[in-house]
Amino acid sequence: MTIAEVCKKYQMTADTLRYYEKIGLIPPVPRTAGGIRNYDEESCRWIELMKCMRSAGVSIDALVEYVALFRQGDGTERKRKQILVEQRRLLAERMADMQKSLDRLDYKIDMYEKGLTPEEKLFSDKQQ
Repeated sequence: MTIAEVCKKYQMTADTLRYYEKIGLIPPVPRTAGGIRNYDEESCRWIELMKCMRSAGVSIDALVEYVALFRQGDGTERKRKQILVEQRRLLAERMADMQKSLDRLDYKIDMYEKGLTPEEKLFSDKQQ
């Protein structure tokens, strides 16, 4: 696949794809005889993984370390797993914080559906 096709498929910019390759988030992409990137199935799997991980908020540094360890091969499995476990823990914390915010919003919306919240009603009474 050309870089334009990959950009369209994954809704990413060419600059992002080149950057990911440059910093090691995705292994070097195969090239044609003319030097043009030719994304194969393996490259696309890496792009999918990185897009998913970045959407989950996993840091670039953690991903660069993960890919570097992966490329080193056998003997790095424990460290790779540790990176993933830590990133999962951080994501779970963010999700818990987001759930608290969602619960608060749901509460506030419910109060509006029932009428103004007590604090807002008190405030509006003082304005009259």
